[in-house]
Amino acid sequence: MDLGLTDKIIIVTGGAKGIGAAAVRSFAAEGAKVVITGRSPAEGIALAQETNGLFIEAELSNESACRRVVEETLAAYGRIDVLVNNAGYNDGKNLESTPKEFMTSVHLNLSHVYTLTHLCREELIRNRGAVINVGSKVATTGQGQTSGYAAAKGAMNALTREWAIAFAPDNVRVNCVLPAECITPQYQTWFDSLNDPAGTRAGIEQLVPLGHRMTTPEEMADTIVFLASSRSSHTTGQLIYVDGGYTHLDRAASADHSKWG
Repeated sequence: MDLGLTDKIIIVTGGAKGIGAAAVRSFAAEGAKVVITGRSPAEGIALAQETNGLFIEAELSNESACRRVVEETLAAYGRIDVLVNNAGYNDGKNLESTPKEFMTSVHLNLSHVYTLTHLCREELIRNRGAVINVGSKVATTGQGQTSGYAAAKGAMNALTREWAIAFAPDNVRVNCVLPAECITPQYQTWFDSLNDPAGTRAGIEQLVPLGHRMTTPEEMADTIVFLASSRSSHTTGQLIYVDGGYTHLDRAASADHSKWG
């Protein structure tokens, strides 16, 4: 299927690793030119070389860095068609954290989403582009130990619908994809810190109804790329869970029924 993304200019934040890197590769496979932004220069430069794209090292919590990303993208390619707001980090700031720590967490996970969308808006309107936000199931389910991250991702859900309405007169689409248990490098690092990584992963996978396995970054990426394409031309304001049914299906669907009765 031709998704019509050849020579489209895509910005992917947090694009050097995990879901972001998978999205970069999936966009490149469709013939798009991808600008990778984030704080991992070694991985970002290597990925840009692999995909014939551009890496811009940036601390996106700073407005000036976001402006530089947009300016350098326009200098290199002359346009922006799609913005993927993927950068974020579950930093575990919970109710024991100070109000200042909470607000810092929200700022780090949310400010760049607004800033880059604001800065890209004229290009997105000019090119009838798309915004894809990458959220998290914690915005729906809660987690209990991550107030800042949950607040930021909840705001991302709300902004997806707010911006879908704001951009609709200009034919710009805004959607959000939400992972639950996706096996990213960040998740693997957490597994590796435990006494029984394999056992913990097996326990989590048992909770996923479809296939009893974790979602792959590539599965997230393919949904992101589809939503960026003209093949989803009448889809906007949607929160799409790529999670094997983890978030919404009855927990009984994940149980071993042979042990019941």
